Amino acid sequence: MKLRRVLLVVLLIGGFYYLSNHLWPAGSVSALVEQYSPLKNSSFVTTSGPLGDFQLKVASAQPAYDTEEQNNIAVYKRVLPSVVNITSTTVAFDFFYGQVPQQGQGSGFILDKQGHILTNNHVVDGNSPRIEVQLSDKHKYKAMVMGIDKVHDLALLQINAPNLHPVELANSNNLQVGQKVFAIGNPFGLSGTMTRGIISAMRSVRGPTGSAIDNAIQTDAAINPGNSGGPLLNSQGQVIGINTMIASNNADQSAGIGFAIPINTARAVLEDFAKYGHVRRPSLAIVPLEIGPDLAEQIGLPSDYGVLVQHVTPGGAADRAGLHGGTERAALGNTPVMLGGDFIVAIDGQEITSAQDISSVMNAHKAGDTVVVTIFRGRRRLDVKVTLSEAGSQAV
Repeated sequence: MKLRRVLLVVLLIGGFYYLSNHLWPAGSVSALVEQYSPLKNSSFVTTSGPLGDFQLKVASAQPAYDTEEQNNIAVYKRVLPSVVNITSTTVAFDFFYGQVPQQGQGSGFILDKQGHILTNNHVVDGNSPRIEVQLSDKHKYKAMVMGIDKVHDLALLQINAPNLHPVELANSNNLQVGQKVFAIGNPFGLSGTMTRGIISAMRSVRGPTGSAIDNAIQTDAAINPGNSGGPLLNSQGQVIGINTMIASNNADQSAGIGFAIPINTARAVLEDFAKYGHVRRPSLAIVPLEIGPDLAEQIGLPSDYGVLVQHVTPGGAADRAGLHGGTERAALGNTPVMLGGDFIVAIDGQEITSAQDISSVMNAHKAGDTVVVTIFRGRRRLDVKVTLSEAGSQAV
């Protein structure tokens, strides 16, 4: 047994000697040792002082960035000059009726060389007497409000400044859950902050004013107070949305659930600003009641899902087209409703199951467009052409 062990050791030593002298080039063994040595890319620096000597191991060179880091850095450097910090100042009154300036902060991004900036309406409050925009180079400019859309929580500002860097807008129609996104803004006043995450979901939510945000982009990228109005970006640094609000569970900080308005919605609003000077958001001009299977069975409706017309606005789109509102008073819990009106189940062939479905269709049209509304009037199914009217602040 001992002889076998001795022979094995001799064989291993002989093999190593043969390889190092005949197969590996001279110095290659020492090169391998150096390559994997922990001291290869570092050196020791000694600092002396009252507390004694400190011998620190210091890297001799910055390590190379990996592909993902390189992309992160590229997106940040590309978009940062286009992101602005917005401060709005309003005047309140204290207990003694003295004037007290109050400031709010948010973010925005530059759309063109003419100084147009897009942000949230709640950032500027629509009527703030003084709005100041600070660029990434720290220069500050007074801004004018060029247009507001309270329903979509959007505001268009303009500044007079040279050498502006506009963003590039993407198409937000085909976004995918799991897609990587970046947010750049000024959370808590910390300018130039970038966070990263993914698209967590695409869903309709209620915005700060209570209006529906259709196909809102839900993300786990950290969004905090001050991020509002800033851009949500894809991996190419193109804007896919406007960061708008967080689901914070009553805490004013990120809980990993933030929402952004799709950029295509904003583009439609910008087109209205350019053509008409205001938003011509279309509307059926009805008061809707969403119907599900249980309620449909109770009322005796011919379809499990749809929207019941409770009221039509006099002179509005539905009224002019001859749609009928409800005639019978009833109650759902403590909520009074009107039954007996037309039951909407589709618009232009698209199934309608909720008021948000109607809002989604409206966002694809403009006031003055004609749509085909499919209804049940009693048990009779009808297609009615409706020319859309211009909505009020909360119309559907």
